[in-house]
Amino acid sequence: MPTNTLSLNIPAFADGDKIPPKYTCDAPPDGGQASPAIEISGVPEGTVSLALITDDPDIPDVFKQQRGISEFVHWVLFNIPAPPVGGDIRIAEGGSVGTAGANGAGANAYTGPCPPTQYEPREHRYLFKLYALDQTLPLSAGASAADVEKAMEGHVLAQAQYVGRYQRQ
Repeated sequence: MPTNTLSLNIPAFADGDKIPPKYTCDAPPDGGQASPAIEISGVPEGTVSLALITDDPDIPDVFKQQRGISEFVHWVLFNIPAPPVGGDIRIAEGGSVGTAGANGAGANAYTGPCPPTQYEPREHRYLFKLYALDQTLPLSAGASAADVEKAMEGHVLAQAQYVGRYQRQ
């Protein structure tokens, strides 16, 4: 029986814990910056699609002012097809589902945490925000997180969040 309590899990690290370097800009060159595997469960009845936005709200004020942003977006996925009632979704490590939106660097892909070492705070939080929606979004690949958030207004059935932390060594 489905729980209808939207849940997001990242097996590589516990909610609130440190993100392993493999998923950051400090990943070994041969390993790249893989996105972590994502597990989604408890999708509520009536969900047509899901959206996932990962951002860093702890970017230095100088970047907020220079770029006119309040956070740096690391990953945007939307129009992720809802599973059958009671089903789960798994996004493989380094994988993607649905439609990729633009990250803060302008690429339609995941970009790993990379907090600058010369600014405080040195450790940043990375918010993986998941939304269950009652429709697919009328957006194309490359839509910004702001476009996705605007299109979601009035269509969010449930949401979940998972937090990772990272500080460069």
